[in-house]
Amino acid sequence: MGRTLFRILLIFLLGMTFYTIFQFSSENSTLSSSRSEKVMRKIIDIFPYTKNLSEATKTKMVKKAQPIIRKLAHFSIYTVVGILIMAFVSTYRLLLWKKFLISIMVGLLYAISDEYHQSFVPGRSAELRDVLIDTSGVFVGILIVLVLISIYKALGEKYKTMRSVES
Repeated sequence: MGRTLFRILLIFLLGMTFYTIFQFSSENSTLSSSRSEKVMRKIIDIFPYTKNLSEATKTKMVKKAQPIIRKLAHFSIYTVVGILIMAFVSTYRLLLWKKFLISIMVGLLYAISDEYHQSFVPGRSAELRDVLIDTSGVFVGILIVLVLISIYKALGEKYKTMRSVES
């Protein structure tokens, strides 16, 4: 795949991820809570240890776990954002610290704008804690890309060494 096509793909995927985040942030508190509860309920019904519990116990578990599910959702989708931004920026010849700075700043700015957007949605609010969770997700996504690039380069060097020994 050519570099330009790869960049276009990454920008498209990043745009779709931003759109998904925007859509979730546009949900009022009732709809958003309901979605989180459904996810937690499915998790409870899958695991052998929890699936045979009483309905009352399951309901308590769902209520207690809902904030954790919501924060994990923030973290995980912003990890995807970090992966996509860093992968995109890594297609350019920039110093590593510049790639990192651009990636973290884009992720941070989108997290701030997302929280600001939520402040206009009924029952939702802007939370500094969510910006920090989102930015932590971006940071982890960046690290994932850096590890993958390191592995790719190491395998490339190993392949080159093997090819030169065979010759």
